[in-house]
Amino acid sequence: MRAWRAMVLAATGVALTASCGYAAAIHSAEIPQEELAGTWTSFAGTSLTFTEDHTFTGTGFENVEAMARCAHPQTLSTGRWAFHAGPKGDGLTVPDETATRGHDLQLSFPDDPTCKVWVYLYGYLGDTADPSMCPTKDPDAGCPPDGYLKRDESAPRA
Repeated sequence: MRAWRAMVLAATGVALTASCGYAAAIHSAEIPQEELAGTWTSFAGTSLTFTEDHTFTGTGFENVEAMARCAHPQTLSTGRWAFHAGPKGDGLTVPDETATRGHDLQLSFPDDPTCKVWVYLYGYLGDTADPSMCPTKDPDAGCPPDGYLKRDESAPRA
């Protein structure tokens, strides 16, 4: 009986580890640059407005948990963005401003060159009809409930 119990616990642990590891991939949404352009807001008070020329403006960065390592997130308001892409086809991705679509992107700030924020793009089972974005250090950890940014349909597209 103990052997069965140990096997069930081990299998459960493996299944939970695997499912958490794949969460970002299952819900990842590939968004084209035209759909990214515009304003995205969170319940925490963060707002980002992306343009197709790879610049963004924003407010409320002090509310973004993933920016805790940035020196003064409350003073940041502009920067550049780039989708992660694998230009060599080897599975490794890097921020690439020539990429026109992606599952994730990087925000960088000229006022704090050490501050780089990874942003994952999500949709229910990858659906891009109603995407969300999550600035995060770890996509498998997810976002706090008020940390997800949704497209603000009332704002004009950039």
